[in-house]
Parts: sequence; C-alpha cells; structure tokens
Amino acid sequence: MNAPPACYTRTAIALHWLVAALIFATVPLGVYMVGLSLSPIKLRLYSYHKWIGITVLALSVLRILWRATHTPPPLPAALPHWQRAGSHAVHVALYVLIVAVPVSGWLMSSAKGVPTVWFGVLPLPDLVAKDKSLGEILTGVHQGLNIVLLSLVAAHIAAALKHRYIDRDDILERMLPHRPGGRA
Repeated sequence: MNAPPACYTRTAIALHWLVAALIFATVPLGVYMVGLSLSPIKLRLYSYHKWIGITVLALSVLRILWRATHTPPPLPAALPHWQRAGSHAVHVALYVLIVAVPVSGWLMSSAKGVPTVWFGVLPLPDLVAKDKSLGEILTGVHQGLNIVLLSLVAAHIAAALKHRYIDRDDILERMLPHRPGGRA
C-alpha cells in the first residue's frame, strides 16, 4: 500500500482555494463592468471589484507569509528537472501577480482620483496623486497584468490536470481540501 502524498497545510490549501475563487469572481466582473455605461450599477460593480481585489491582496500577503514560514511538501523525486524548474517559475510568477494585479488596480484608482473604500467602510489611502495620464497608463498595466495572470493560471490548471489524468501522480491531490493526513 502506498503512503498518502505529503500535503500542503490546511491553511495553505484554504488560502489557495479562497484566492482562486476570488480571482475567478473578480476577473469576469471586471470585464463586464468596464463595458457598462456610467450608472449606479456600474459604480456599485466597481466597488465590488475593488473590495474583492483588496481582499485578494490581503489574503495573498497572508499566503506569502504562510508559505515563507511553512515548507511546502516536496515534489516527487521522479519529476524531471525541467518540470521542477517550470513549476517553481510559474509559482513565483503567480505569487508576484496575485499581489501586483490588485496593487496596480489600487494605483490606477488613486491616479484616476477615485477612492478605494474597502467594503464601503474602510477608506484606503491613495497610493499616488490624481493624474489622468498616469491613470490611463495604469489602466493598461492593470489589464496587461490580468492577461498574464490568467495565462499563468490556465497553465497552472493544465499542469495540475496533466499530473492527475495523464501522469496519474499525486501532485494535484496535495492541494485538495479534505485530504486525510493534511497538516494544520
């Protein structure tokens, strides 16, 4: 009988799936809301989008701190070097982007002179002074970073599914909730 795979901690698993769910909620919301004409619903959706983005940022900082203090389970010894290197590079890029995307949105909002008020109660400071041309540049940066993030998320999902259904190894199972032997 094979030993169960070494798993990520329950905290790492919860943060992973919570951030993933929030990203999958806010990206389509962002795409939808930009196409709307100015209206109360558009303004409300922008607020929701910002709330989710700031929540992603906060959870991502927690996730990075957790990862820095809790060693992830090792990759299987049989995994080729190029896959190890690719996995590491994609994970580093994903961590950078899950911080950079919401920060770029916050910067963009600040430059456009639109305050960010988390959940409608906690006003966040502007990160830059109001500057229309900077706001336009940051709009492009925010959109570009989102495209890169979504591309890497797609690659990440494809790799996880490849490991599960083609390689038939336990890499995906390490990040699934409700695994026996999961750590705190």
